[in-house]
Amino acid sequence: MQELYESENFLWGSATSAYQVEGGIENADWSAFKSAGAACEHYHRFREDFDLAADELCQNAHRLSIEWSRIEPEEGVFDEEEIEHYREVLAYLKEKGMTTMVTLHHFTSPQWLADKGTWEHKAVPKCFARFVRKVAEELYSLVDLWTTINEPLIYTYLSYGAGTWSPQKRSYRAVFRVIRNQILAHKKAYQALHEVDPEARVGLVKNNQYFEAYSSAPWDRLSAAVHSWFINRWFLNRVKGYLDFIGVNYYFHNRMQFPARKKNANEVTSDLGWEVYPRGLYYVLKELERYSLPIYITENGIADAQDRVRAGFIRDHVAWMEKARAEGADVRGYFHWSLLDNFEWADGFGPRFGLVEVDYATQERTIRDSAYVYADIIRNKGGR
Repeated sequence: MQELYESENFLWGSATSAYQVEGGIENADWSAFKSAGAACEHYHRFREDFDLAADELCQNAHRLSIEWSRIEPEEGVFDEEEIEHYREVLAYLKEKGMTTMVTLHHFTSPQWLADKGTWEHKAVPKCFARFVRKVAEELYSLVDLWTTINEPLIYTYLSYGAGTWSPQKRSYRAVFRVIRNQILAHKKAYQALHEVDPEARVGLVKNNQYFEAYSSAPWDRLSAAVHSWFINRWFLNRVKGYLDFIGVNYYFHNRMQFPARKKNANEVTSDLGWEVYPRGLYYVLKELERYSLPIYITENGIADAQDRVRAGFIRDHVAWMEKARAEGADVRGYFHWSLLDNFEWADGFGPRFGLVEVDYATQERTIRDSAYVYADIIRNKGGR
């Protein structure tokens, strides 16, 4: 583990999450809200998918999540068959020579926890730590890197602020309760992982954005600075001392005009209308240098069904990542989102983020041309 963590062997991979790709998850909070159905049938096809990633696309690492509702379908009751399934998944990745990064909460929770109030409930940090400890006890020897919670502020805002995600609440009081519980849950999970395995490497995944002042006016600069502090740094500051590395997801750049107007040029956009702004990754990585911790880019991708933009998107983002690394940012890996087309939460199966196209009617996989461009980048070690 120490050799992996300190070596020059940069991690090049892609990412998935259980609910979005596995299929057949019927007892999570999202199942009743917006079912993913069979999704990509990755639960049964993981060997085929990892063969594509490792053999065809040259990737040496993979980020995945473990579905809490599979492992603990009833409160305090653990499903040994599902634990064995994830053991097989991780063992196969190891057989393919791939480094494993496991996320323990990627937006979904068991229905029994939803019935209690999901992440608002005061017991959720203790419940999460119990689940994390069980997973660690069973699987720690197959996991190289752990991340506790994926994009805590994104989850909180969309689920409890805007109310567009399950459980569709709109309450500032709920937002504060959820954030408090996430901070406590991360800390308890970090402690549990290190108690099980003192050599564990544990991080958190943040969705950080590049906030740029629309003009040189002081109030525009203030707006950008305040947004950057709250969205990018506030949560990380609350969990200092409970991080071995930082995982960062980069998708968004915002030119801020006071007080909070976004004035992007949007010269190139994704199928979802998101601006493509590779330079922003550089600034996000430079901002994270203040924490003096290793950094992994845990997600970076684009909805691009026609595969018209993705190749350039990858090249340009990797180039700006390499610039940040050359200037001292301790970036250890890049995980593209996503290996497969998948269920994209409230947007369903419409957006296509995959390096590998999935025909949902037949479950046929087709490698996109841009995926081979990424493979060439990996062969050339990022162009260095």
